[in-house]
Parts: sequence; structure tokens; C-alpha cells
Amino acid sequence: MSTTQTTNGSAAQAKGTGDLKLEVVVIPVTDVDRAKAFYTGLDWRLDADFADEQGFRIVQFTPPGSACSIQFGANVTSAPPGSATNVYLIVPDVQAARDAIAARGVSVSDVFHEGALGDRFHSDARVAGRAPDGATYGSFASFSDPDGNTWLLQEITSRLPGRIDVGVTTFGSTAELAEALRRAAAAHGEHEARTGEADENWPDWYAAYIAAEQAETELPA
Repeated sequence: MSTTQTTNGSAAQAKGTGDLKLEVVVIPVTDVDRAKAFYTGLDWRLDADFADEQGFRIVQFTPPGSACSIQFGANVTSAPPGSATNVYLIVPDVQAARDAIAARGVSVSDVFHEGALGDRFHSDARVAGRAPDGATYGSFASFSDPDGNTWLLQEITSRLPGRIDVGVTTFGSTAELAEALRRAAAAHGEHEARTGEADENWPDWYAAYIAAEQAETELPA
């Protein structure tokens, strides 16, 4: 997370670098099957599980709504297990996200905020409860996987100046897009039943419904 506006991105593109999209973070683990069971239990999407006869194995998961995935496995990294610390998971409602994770049997902290900048990284300095003013970027919760790799939930309700959400409406697979279209079709059928007439602009309605669903804003009626 960065709250500082810079021009590094535009400068890099001017030099011909183009987009540099962070898509995978490697998580060091000791027991691949145990880690796989843990992240499956979080309902993260399993993208791959490949192994060869030489002892190499790589597993990839993607958190819901994320453009970035994680990988772990055997002979993947020399980093000590548990050394991936405070990897951010951005959520629109930290209490709801915290409760959903706890409901899956995962030990997760209560919601907290910082008394001073940087306290989020130190469990003994965290202040219980949401940020007093409800400030975006200000409320957190944390949990860890069986190896001690830690995850930091951060609530962001609006971006600071200079930051935008690019591609908020995204899908990790054609199956996810198909399910979104089915939900939109069902809702649109109810819309036409209420209005009593066919909607010739149904593509626009579908698009508005799917975008609002992913952004968790009010759905079109």
C-alpha cells in the first residue's frame, strides 16, 4: 500500500518499460499439502498444482477478486517458511472480511487501528477497534497461515488523490464471467417482469449490474 503519489510509473513507461503488473507472490512453506488445505479452506481459487519426478512442486492460489496470486511448493524458494510477513489484502469492510475468515475456522485478530504510523506491523502496539474517524486506510485485522506467513487485511473505502482503481470489474476465468452473466440475466428477468416490457438496452443493464456487483455498490433495479 502506498499513499504517496509519484511519477515513477509514467517515467518508466516513457522509457519503454510499459506496464509492470505484479501477478504472483511466492509464499515459503514447509508442508505443501497442509498449506494447500489452509488456502483451500479460505475459499481461494486453486489455479495450479504441478509436480515432476525430481521433487519439484508448485501450487498457485488466487484470493477472491485479486489480480495477484500466490505460489508455494517444493523446491520453489530458499526463503525460510513464515518469512512472508504482512502481505496486504485490501477489503471494503474489514469487520465483515475478518468475520468471514473467522467463520472458516481461522484464527484472526480483532479489528485494530494504529496509535502511531507503523503500529500495524507490531502486534503489541496495535490499538483495538476501528480507526476512530472511520478513515479509509485506517482499520486492519491480521491472520497467519500454518507456517506463520502473515496477512494484513486493510480497509480502503476510497483512494487518496493520485490513486485510482484500474479494472475494478475483473474476472479470473471464463467460468467466473459466465456465472456473473447468469446472475445478471436472472436479475434482468425480474427487472423486465417489474416493468412489464422487454428491455432493448439489456447489454447496458447487464454491464451496470456486473460492475455494481463487483464494486459492492447499489445494484440496478
